Amino acid sequence: MKLLKINISVFLLLTLVLSCNSNSNSEDILDVEIIETTGNELNSTLSEEEIGDLLFLREEEKLARDVYLYAYSVYNTTIFKNIAASEQTHMDAILVLLNTYNIEDPILAEQGKFSNEILQNLYISLIEKCNISLLDALIVGNTIEDLDINDIELNENRTEKEDLLLVYASLKCGSRNHLRNFNNQLINNVGTYTPQYINQETFNNIIISENEKCGSN
Repeated sequence: MKLLKINISVFLLLTLVLSCNSNSNSEDILDVEIIETTGNELNSTLSEEEIGDLLFLREEEKLARDVYLYAYSVYNTTIFKNIAASEQTHMDAILVLLNTYNIEDPILAEQGKFSNEILQNLYISLIEKCNISLLDALIVGNTIEDLDINDIELNENRTEKEDLLLVYASLKCGSRNHLRNFNNQLINNVGTYTPQYINQETFNNIIISENEKCGSN
């Protein structure tokens, strides 16, 4: 495979510092750190599978953002606004990779609109659940982060490219923090969530552990 020499390769590492307690809403402080790698070599092309994964993930992160923005407009609960901002940062990180590999961005500007039909249908079903109650909207938050973690892990297993893996790891770390915060809010509202995508052991290990500083050493 042809190799492309580049002088500077720019990646977004997401430092997502999240904290919450039983008396307050989740706070989500985003610090986007730009790392420059000089004299690195990257594969100039991606496989069709790698391209498909990036395109889907870019819209999947938009789905998360748009659902949370919608839930915030309905319930005015801070956790949705904060995590929606994080999801925008996740979207930006994927866009860096798309631009690096000259892949056309699939994003539609309108909130709640998607190029991918699967994600369009999923958005509609999640919005319907959000409309039921705040408790159901928090369950939707858990569901989205559960799905994101699972899908990113599948993406990781389909690539060996360090730049993709770097971003995937950072996004997955952020999603674990989001899941912890949504689950804490759900418990505060006397609700429970059963994972649908990751296994129960993985879910348990995430929610009992402390929030992480993603992208940090």
